[in-house]
Amino acid sequence: MTNFKLIIEYDGSKYHGWQRQAHEPTIQSELETAIQIMVQQPVTLIASGRTDAGVHARGQVAHFHCQTRLSPAQLHRGLNSLLPDDIVIRECVDAPDSFHARYDARGKIYHYHILNNTIPISIGRQYIWHIERPLDAGQMALGIKALIGTHDFKAFESTGSTRDHSIRTIFDATIHVERDRRMIIEIFGNGFLRCMVRNIVGTLVDVGTGRLQPDRIEHILKSRNRQQAGTTAPPHGLFLMQVLYDPNQQYG
Repeated sequence: MTNFKLIIEYDGSKYHGWQRQAHEPTIQSELETAIQIMVQQPVTLIASGRTDAGVHARGQVAHFHCQTRLSPAQLHRGLNSLLPDDIVIRECVDAPDSFHARYDARGKIYHYHILNNTIPISIGRQYIWHIERPLDAGQMALGIKALIGTHDFKAFESTGSTRDHSIRTIFDATIHVERDRRMIIEIFGNGFLRCMVRNIVGTLVDVGTGRLQPDRIEHILKSRNRQQAGTTAPPHGLFLMQVLYDPNQQYG
């Protein structure tokens, strides 16, 4: 019995999230179907965490156990030949039998992409949130610093979560402004609640437009009230970039 570890990239545009659903296309169901064709047996693919409908990934991690004579390299090539073009296996390796993609994860890095320009784009529009109204990145950078550390993030959690508690640790959170007023919000934490990153982004946009002052972020955290935070940013700007398992592992 081999424990295969996969690193997966996917465009979530046409999928109803990661988790298998009975009557909707999902990333998990596409992958499990392809794996079962390769290994000729039922498998259950376990990911580091679920991504919501429309959210993308460059470094999702998942694992599954099965008994097969196929090598990781053979499985890697075969899966990429069977999968649709919007799902790609970046890496397939043998993992220790005890490895668990979800429970062993020590950190995750998310990027959210914003285009802050009066002129939209056509190419790549499905991967970036276009906001015409000017955003003050400096004010947003001040606001995001309040998120760093261990806090109760209930105010940034959407309903429907099955979590045990809402306390999470954010190791780092930054805002990068690139050419053409493209903005990347990077958040690195030990775990995330349902829609937490998107709710944070929506709140930071309110800071950027002047609707909220940067110090308001701290008050929102302490309130534990979702109604105090901003709107949920659309899913198409969000990317799961990397899942880290070694506390000393570097991003990249």
